[in-house]
Amino acid sequence: MEKAMVALLTLGLLGAGAASATAQSYPSKTITVVSPASAGGVTDTIGRALAQRFNKTWGQQAVVENKPGANNQLAAEYVANAPPDGHTLFVAPDGTFVANPSLYPKLPYDPYKSFTPISGLMIINHGLIFHPAFPPGNVKELLELAKQKPGTINYGTFGIGSSGHLNMVLLETMAGVKFQAVHYKGAAPAMNDVVAGHIQMGFVSVGSALPQAKGGTLKLVAMGGKKRIPQLPDVPAVAETVPGFEAVSWFGLFGPAGMAPELVAKINAEVRALFADPEFQKTYLDRYLFQSIAGSPDELMSFVKSEEPKWRKIIEDAKIKVE
Repeated sequence: MEKAMVALLTLGLLGAGAASATAQSYPSKTITVVSPASAGGVTDTIGRALAQRFNKTWGQQAVVENKPGANNQLAAEYVANAPPDGHTLFVAPDGTFVANPSLYPKLPYDPYKSFTPISGLMIINHGLIFHPAFPPGNVKELLELAKQKPGTINYGTFGIGSSGHLNMVLLETMAGVKFQAVHYKGAAPAMNDVVAGHIQMGFVSVGSALPQAKGGTLKLVAMGGKKRIPQLPDVPAVAETVPGFEAVSWFGLFGPAGMAPELVAKINAEVRALFADPEFQKTYLDRYLFQSIAGSPDELMSFVKSEEPKWRKIIEDAKIKVE
């Protein structure tokens, strides 16, 4: 019995030593930061910021790989099946965890078992954008037109069940109107089609829409947050017309299941250092109007689990089905 205990203790110490050695030698090859959307969107942008930080700090190449499609499922499956050595990371939007389980009966991943949480990244405030030629000038006029012509006003999403889709469904539900969804593989192509006039409106990151709004190629009509933001005091919140409405989305950094805790801690520390950097705050978070939620892995998973029931109810009540 005593020999068995000694053997188990020795194995445990060896295992701990191996995990520590893995963390110390990491990264030993190129780090791939996977984005589930096309180039130019928020996940791509934050992925590139992380890759630049990892490259600068650790002297190892880090690249972003865009894998859009199936409402984040292609990227999620790719990461879930990667070795848990920290060299494949996933910038995951909220829909991966809080919408897809209610939308798809057979996901190629388990939202809680297929990934290792590393850190929250940020919350973004959505903006309601219109093509300049679209007649309504504010939310009130939009809803009045929608009630006169139900189902004829179209909007772009980042995919079925994406935040750009569900936030508009929430607006439909709360305001008693009906729009027509047009699904894209990312926020950037959806916004580009609003600018081009192929679709009339959509919810996208305020930071992404701001340059186009300033250039006059689209109208930034309202903010999705609960109230106006100091940087754009003249842009009203949707909630001023539809009380209680909120359109935001969030992002987290995950790896495949089974990553060593020491490895997770090393990457987590680097993410938190990046988000605490005053220069990054100024040139990235403030510039794009993002709010940091960088924190511990446990805080990230607690947040995921608190969000899922809310969106499950919205999806069920709206009877959203994947075609």
